Amino acid sequence: MHPLLIRFFPFLSWQRFTSQTVREDVVAGITVSLVAVPQALAYAQLAGVPPYYGLYAAFIPTIIGVLFGSSAILSTGPVAMTSLLTAASIAPLAALGSEQFYAYAILLALLSGLIQIGFGLARMGVLLNFLSHPVLMGFINAAALIIAISQIPAFLGISIKQSKHLMVDTWNVLTNFDALHGMSLAFGLGAFALLYFFKKVFPKLPGVLITVGLLTWVSYLVGFAEHGGRVVGEIPKGLPSLTVPSFDWPIIRELLPAAFVVALISFVEAMSSCKVIAMKTRSRWNENQELIGQGLAKVAAAFCQSMPVSGSFSRSALNLASHARTGLSSLVSAAFVLLTLLFFTDAMYHLPKPVLAAMIMMAVANLLNFKSIQRAWRSSRDDGIAAITTFFATLAFAPNIQDGILTGIMLSLALFFYRRMRPRIIIALGLHPDGTLRDAARFDLPLLPAQIGALRFDSSLLFFNTAYFEDSVLKLMQRKPEAQYILIAASGINHLDGSGVEILNSLAKQLYDNGITMVFSGLKMQVLEVMERTGLIETIGKDNIYSTDKIALEALQARVGGVEP
Repeated sequence: MHPLLIRFFPFLSWQRFTSQTVREDVVAGITVSLVAVPQALAYAQLAGVPPYYGLYAAFIPTIIGVLFGSSAILSTGPVAMTSLLTAASIAPLAALGSEQFYAYAILLALLSGLIQIGFGLARMGVLLNFLSHPVLMGFINAAALIIAISQIPAFLGISIKQSKHLMVDTWNVLTNFDALHGMSLAFGLGAFALLYFFKKVFPKLPGVLITVGLLTWVSYLVGFAEHGGRVVGEIPKGLPSLTVPSFDWPIIRELLPAAFVVALISFVEAMSSCKVIAMKTRSRWNENQELIGQGLAKVAAAFCQSMPVSGSFSRSALNLASHARTGLSSLVSAAFVLLTLLFFTDAMYHLPKPVLAAMIMMAVANLLNFKSIQRAWRSSRDDGIAAITTFFATLAFAPNIQDGILTGIMLSLALFFYRRMRPRIIIALGLHPDGTLRDAARFDLPLLPAQIGALRFDSSLLFFNTAYFEDSVLKLMQRKPEAQYILIAASGINHLDGSGVEILNSLAKQLYDNGITMVFSGLKMQVLEVMERTGLIETIGKDNIYSTDKIALEALQARVGGVEP
C-alpha cells in the first residue's frame, strides 16, 4: 500500500483481520468498555463538567484517536490527569458548574487539539523531550495528590465554595466536619472496600463496573438522593449533537498557555503508553502521527460537546492484557459506550458522586511514585532539585497546576544550561596506569612535572562555556608559573563551534607570547576537521597534537628533559 495513503489513513496499516483477531479484539473491546463507562463519568466529575461529557469523550474521540493515531492498541478517551488540568485551567476564568465553564472546557479541547496537530504536522514530536523525566515525575506526584484532595468534598458530601487556592478549600473542608453527610461517607468507604476487594481477590472481574452497579442499586433502594446525597442525576439519552465551539478571542488568549500544557502533558501520557505497547507487541509507532491522532481526537471532542481527551495508560494496559490485536477493540469499546448513551442512561441516575470520588482516588493512587524523585536526587542533584521544585510548585499553585509544570520546565532548562556553562574541568592531573590523565587527588596519582600543566575539559567547547574554559586555563597558568607547556586533554570535547575556535586561537597566541606552548591530546576526528577548516591547526601546530594522553605526556617530558615534578 502506498506510504502516503497510510500517512493520511494510518488504520489501513492494521494487520489483516482473521476470525481469531476479530474474536480477541471484540473481547478486549468489551472488557475495556466495562471500565471506560464508569471512568468516563468519574473523570467528567474531576474535570468539573456534567457526567455525559465524559461519555461523549469516550465515544467519538475514541474512534478518531484509534483511526488516525499510530498505535492501534492505544485507548483514547477521558483520563485523570487531563481532566484535572481542564478543571484547573478554567477555574480562574469561570465559576464551576456554570455554562461558561462548560463552554471553556470545549474550547480548551479544541485549542489543545490544534496545538497537537500543528506539532505533528511540523514533525516536532522530538521537542517533547525537553520535558525531563524528573520534572514529569514531580508534577505527576503532586497532581495525583491534588486529584485525591480535590475529591474529598464529594467523598464526604460537604459543599464548599471554591476559591482560587486548593489548600484553602481543603482546610475549609477539614474545619467543617460538622457539615459531613454520613450516607455520603458510607457510600465512599463502601466503594473503597469493594474496589480493593475486587482488585485483590478477583482481579479478572470488572470490579469497577460491579461496584458502580451495586452501589447505584443500593442508592436507589435507600433513597440516597432524597436524603441529601449527591447523585449523577439525569443524563441526556442519545448521541451528542455536533456543534461548532464558540470563539471568544480574549478567552482564547487566556486559555492558550493552559492549552499548551494540556497538549504537552496529555501527549506525554499517551506517549508512555505507546512505548509500553510497542515494546510488548514488538511493533513500531510514530510520535508525530500520534500527535496528529491525539490532536484530532481532542478536536472531535470539542465538536461533540466534550472535554479534552488523551491516551489512557490504564485502559491501554487492559487492552493489551486482553490480547487486542488491532484498533477494532477501541471501536467495539466505543460501540458499547454508544449503547450506554442510547439505552442505559436512566440506570445511572442514582449513581452516588462519593462512589465516583472513591474511584478517582483509587485510580490516582497508582500515579504516586515518590521513589522516582528519590532516584532523581541520587542520580543528579540538578534532577532532584528540578523534581522537588516542580512537586512543591505544583502544590503551591493549585488549582493552577499548569504553572507548576512550567516552573519545573524552566528550572530544568536553566540548570541544564548553567551546568553546560560550567562543565567539569580538572586542572590537577596525573597519569593513570591505564594511560589516561585523571584527577590526581581522587586516584592518588603523582602530579605532572612543574614545566607541564594539564587540563581536562569534559564538554563540547561552545559559545556559552568558552569564558569558563579561558578562566580555567589562566587559573592553571597561575598555579604552575614554571609551566612551558599547557596540555589540553581533549577526549571529552565532542564539538567545537566558532566561539570555541576563536578562544583557542586567542589562548594559543597569548600563551605563546608568554613562552608557553598549547598542546592537545585525544582530539576527536570531528574536532580536528573543524580545526583544519578554520586554520586553527596551523596556529597550534601539527606537532603539538597527539593521539593519546600518554603519548603526549611522554613527548612533553622528553622536550623538557624528562624532569620529575
